[in-house]
Amino acid sequence: MKLARREFVRLAAGAAALPITSRIAGAQAYPARPIRVVVGYAPAGGTDIFVRLIGQPLTDRLGQSLVIENRPGAASNIATDAVVHAPADGYTLLGFDAAAAINATLYEKLNFNFIRDISTIGVIRGPLLLIVHPSVPARSVPEFIAYAKANPGKISMASAGTGNATHMAGELFKVMTHIEMTHVPYRGAGPAVTDLLGGQVQVYFGSMPPTIEHIRAGKLRMLAVTTATRFATLPDVPAVSEFVPGFEASQWFAVGLRKSTQAEIVQRLNKEINAILADPDMRARLADLGTTVFPGSAADFDKFLVEETEKWAKVVKISGAKAD
Repeated sequence: MKLARREFVRLAAGAAALPITSRIAGAQAYPARPIRVVVGYAPAGGTDIFVRLIGQPLTDRLGQSLVIENRPGAASNIATDAVVHAPADGYTLLGFDAAAAINATLYEKLNFNFIRDISTIGVIRGPLLLIVHPSVPARSVPEFIAYAKANPGKISMASAGTGNATHMAGELFKVMTHIEMTHVPYRGAGPAVTDLLGGQVQVYFGSMPPTIEHIRAGKLRMLAVTTATRFATLPDVPAVSEFVPGFEASQWFAVGLRKSTQAEIVQRLNKEINAILADPDMRARLADLGTTVFPGSAADFDKFLVEETEKWAKVVKISGAKAD
């Protein structure tokens, strides 16, 4: 029996709409279970603090809990690799930072291409701080440079991992000031700050979240911020560029997921995180930690990541830095 033309058209149109309907239904049902966030550093580092800071508000908005999994190592490449090879269903997110842009040049062989494989859905950013242990007899950038030149190779410089922004900021500083410092990489900012507090290392280009309370308590000494100009939250703290013209380095923290995830899910997460970061109380908390909100879409963040990758590629090449 032949189908009437009108019935055939109706059925064909319905069949064609099925994939779209299915995608929309899937996005509307998301999330239906807890979401895992893989962080590429040990607990208490800047990336970990950022993820935990937005964790509860995001749980409240999504109706599902966030389970944070710290997987430090290889300058966050281990965590990134895990997320890139997880299902692209929105249930595995990545907590990362500027190392993602640095690693593209620092590491010759990676099992992923960050720009191609990861969509960024939320970002905050701020300065790094030039911090020394109180045993270092320097209270300004010029005094520190003079001390380092008088003690070549005797200063140990901590970082949150090879290729991390805390590492590359130090490498850039070494190149531009012609000083020698021994790089000591750690598996995250938490362990690096612990040894800095203990005096096992003498200097650290660290972000504010894991260090600012120790600075306020007088356990560490801040000499300068690394942004091109002074940071609004710390107006009395000079910028390194005031003494080393042209010096600039900053840190940022982000959340992302596989780029092949349904666009509706990416947009939902981006919308929710932007809303969380726009809250006045959250903005005040971020300012207290020395960071500012960087609102934008996933497409905006993709462009930002390309720019950061190009910028840090130059630093890696100039410094001659190598992955361990």
